[in-house]
Amino acid sequence: QVHLVESGGGLVQPGGSLTLSCAASGIMRFSHNGMAWYRQAPGKRRELVAGMSGAGNEYYVDYVKGRFTISRDNAKKTSTLQMNNLKPEDTAVYFCNTGGPFSRLAPGPYWGQGTQVTVSS
Repeated sequence: QVHLVESGGGLVQPGGSLTLSCAASGIMRFSHNGMAWYRQAPGKRRELVAGMSGAGNEYYVDYVKGRFTISRDNAKKTSTLQMNNLKPEDTAVYFCNTGGPFSRLAPGPYWGQGTQVTVSS
């Protein structure tokens, strides 16, 4: 059973920063999997934010490029999303995923419960 657990969300003022973490378990060859972060605001579709291949290639959607940075630690089977200069429109529940733009599956079939990010003054 694959489990994904997101953490690190919270309330932050516009222009602030947060670091989200994802811990994965049940993946036998984690380094072979793409990793990605998605977000979903109330009433909206879940959308891709960032992705990273097993080799470290990065992808970002245009509206977070230059503000967000994805990373991964294959030994610890974790992924991190560093978010800087946050904007109110970044408010959403953020999810990690084992698929993404560098995977055959985009997204992959497993989701965690997500972590809430709220950007508000």
